[in-house]
Amino acid sequence: MNDIVIEHVVRPERVLTGSWLEVIASNLDYHRATFLWKCSGLTDEQLRQRPIPSSALSLLGLMRHLQGVERYWLHLRLTGTPARFASYRMYETADGGEWYDESDPTPAYDVYTDYLTACQTSRDLFELGTKDLDRIEPNPEYGNTDIRFILEHVIEEYARHTGHTDLLRQSLDGQTGE
Repeated sequence: MNDIVIEHVVRPERVLTGSWLEVIASNLDYHRATFLWKCSGLTDEQLRQRPIPSSALSLLGLMRHLQGVERYWLHLRLTGTPARFASYRMYETADGGEWYDESDPTPAYDVYTDYLTACQTSRDLFELGTKDLDRIEPNPEYGNTDIRFILEHVIEEYARHTGHTDLLRQSLDGQTGE
């Protein structure tokens, strides 16, 4: 029996020239695949590990977080589509926020499948949500933002957390990214 959750990931080529939306959509897919590429070849147990002392971060926790990013920013904020958030167990952090509790029994493969579903729904909604880039979307965290900000913010989330993923993976088994 193979315990590996994510077998093999091929990252897509990025669009380097084209419309702004083509470049953004391409970069989103590239960052999604890069995150998964850095998680590939690991077991459920490895994805749950928190290898950095005093850190609440695990690769599985980041995967849960990124499915939430997809649903909150690209489903709900970009298109107004009601988001179906998975009911993963959470805990309150020292600063009063929330994070994903690694004692949640949801198998890593199910989290991975949920993440893929969230990403595919985002792709399906992308054109609908980007018809009017100047549309203002109220946001409780940032205030009023336009659609360009939302798209840039999702790329920012992926860039930040892919860096975390690199550090966690290296701490787990010495694998490094690029």
